Amino acid sequence: MSRTTTEGASTSKARTRLLNTAARIFYTEGIHSVGIDRIIAEAQVTRATLYRHFAGKEQLVLAYLEQADQAIRGQVAAAVADNPAPADQVRAIATAIADTIKSSGFRGCAFLNAAAEYHDPAHPVHQAVLAHRQWFLDTVTHLLAQAGCTPADAAARHFAMLRDGAMAAGCLFDPGLITQTFLDGVEDMLKLRGASSAQA
Repeated sequence: MSRTTTEGASTSKARTRLLNTAARIFYTEGIHSVGIDRIIAEAQVTRATLYRHFAGKEQLVLAYLEQADQAIRGQVAAAVADNPAPADQVRAIATAIADTIKSSGFRGCAFLNAAAEYHDPAHPVHQAVLAHRQWFLDTVTHLLAQAGCTPADAAARHFAMLRDGAMAAGCLFDPGLITQTFLDGVEDMLKLRGASSAQA
């Protein structure tokens, strides 16, 4: 392995360690309460290393949200790939959300949490939250339209509100009860909006 390759691998590992450390702390403790020095210390890197990869804390926060966005996109893609019927795809997405809520260390929705800390609609972090939510809403709207729900945009907003409520309550009350209520709500919504029992 050449020196350049070795240095590139080392740089990549340092960035990954920084991002994973920041993501863990931001998610469990909040964003504004965490300083750069804490992240540097826990990631075991130098300040120069951090600024080599991220222009500042804001860039690190945006990278954290991008990582969360990609994870959710992967979760949704897997749910869609594993189920041929659009209504079942929506159910699978709901089940994946329920599983997240019941997982160890769940602290709510990373995007709702970030939005609560960044109120200015023009702020890049707030914009990243809105972009993620628009993608999610567009994705669910498309699936619900394919499932025969009418109007699909209203059904998608219904689904998103059920999800938001479950995410908010899931770290405050019994996650088993919350997720069952959420899944029941999704099923009721599908029936109310006229989802077909099966789609090709």
